[in-house]
Amino acid sequence: MKIAIDIRNVGKGRTGDEVVFFELVKNLALIDHDNNYTLLIDDRSDDEINEIENSLEIINKNNFTIVQLGSGNKFVWNGWKVAKYCVKEKIDIYHTQYIIPFFIPVTTKIVTHIHDVSFKVHKELISKKDAFFLNRLIPRAVNKSDAVIAVSQFTKDEIIKYYNVPADKISVIYNASSLVEVNTDEKSVREKYKLPQKYILALGTMQPRKNIPFLVEAFAGIADKVSDTYLVLAGKRAHNFDEQIEQIIKKYPNIKDKIVFTGYVDEDDKFLVYKMADVFAFPSLYEGFGVPILEAFSARTVVVTSDIMPHKEIASDSALYFSPTDIDQCEKTLYDGLVNVRIRESILTRENQQLERFSWQKSAQELRTLYKSLV
Repeated sequence: MKIAIDIRNVGKGRTGDEVVFFELVKNLALIDHDNNYTLLIDDRSDDEINEIENSLEIINKNNFTIVQLGSGNKFVWNGWKVAKYCVKEKIDIYHTQYIIPFFIPVTTKIVTHIHDVSFKVHKELISKKDAFFLNRLIPRAVNKSDAVIAVSQFTKDEIIKYYNVPADKISVIYNASSLVEVNTDEKSVREKYKLPQKYILALGTMQPRKNIPFLVEAFAGIADKVSDTYLVLAGKRAHNFDEQIEQIIKKYPNIKDKIVFTGYVDEDDKFLVYKMADVFAFPSLYEGFGVPILEAFSARTVVVTSDIMPHKEIASDSALYFSPTDIDQCEKTLYDGLVNVRIRESILTRENQQLERFSWQKSAQELRTLYKSLV
């Protein structure tokens, strides 16, 4: 088969969807020597392309090729350039996420990855511009695609609920953790990101649905009880940054000097940033999966997270839960996760077993099987 995959996000320092496509492609390259893969990107320098090839480990893979389709408006790229390429090269399967080409060759099967549908559930947390495009393009994508991939059973149920898509059209292919210890120099990482000796870590994008202001407020409630502990907010201030984070910090003078913003954390440093944390806090209002939970498991860090369905599907009994709207409950759970030795030991003993349920190798094999079923 001739399979084209949209990997435009790879190499752009994003989280979430970039990691998913990167790991699936990397692991497909390890197991599939029969099908021909074209990895579609926008314009990049030669050095950037070489870096992507090296990181994906496809330098000597004759059936994996990176193709640039130019840059410009993402709608033009999706709507015209991809469709034209699929026709010209007689592509059997095109795999993308959320938004599919406006003109689809009848000979090309479309596979669409849906990471979550938060824009349907929490409309108040996204901009009107984003909502306008998503509400018009996503329904078309899930209905015209030959197969839809959901990253969890929860997300599959949500897609069915909001878009009335037949259940047998949606395949659940789990995400996993790719976190490994690369940099072993704890001192240099601590200095690089100005990390304190004891800290609660929140790592990822800081969009409103991530509920970081809530976490800051809960931390303020226990800060005097754990006076040697800081709150580290790791991640860059990207699109849709939650402006309430700084407003909440100003509201509580007792924590003004106990909040650390690290900015973007390099992949090579991420393991140690997790590992050195006393607790990883993940207070999201809505998620499709929750890769950071598995990353924290990989680093043997206690996870304290919101009690939403996808988190329970992923973490089971290997995390401590709180309601993402109950400050008092979050305060208690954070405090227990930090100081209760019995609870901490109990949680840590279960993490490895839960982590074994998820692997990118397994997910890549399931993806390959899905491709085969379409042609």
